[in-house]
Amino acid sequence: MSRKVEKSESEWARELSTEAYSIARGKGTERAFTGKYNDHKGDGVYQCVCCSEDLFDSDAKYDSGSGWPSFYQAVNANNVQEESDHTLGMVRTEVLCQSCGAHLGHVFPDGPQPTGLRYCINSASLNFVDRDKQ
Repeated sequence: MSRKVEKSESEWARELSTEAYSIARGKGTERAFTGKYNDHKGDGVYQCVCCSEDLFDSDAKYDSGSGWPSFYQAVNANNVQEESDHTLGMVRTEVLCQSCGAHLGHVFPDGPQPTGLRYCINSASLNFVDRDKQ
């Protein structure tokens, strides 16, 4: 089971960049094709920008053409949670970090096999750790 990370909003605001805070804590989004990990090809693990929980492995990353880093599965299903999102006049499934509640992005049922899922994740919600540095 994941550890629970709890901090005040002022603590998060001090620790995160303005963009990361707006997206991860404020449920914002970055513009398509602008995130640092959209075209990223490194070998390693993408972690939560807020708490460093392992979220997605580069082996599950693919180019969905959506403009955001996309993955067909999480490192561990217990590391992410999903909630129904009814904002912007549509129904989507929001993806959050299980450990700290950070907004990561959304998941859609139009991804590749073997899962058929497309985790569409904001770069600002992630940090990347090279596999050889873990």
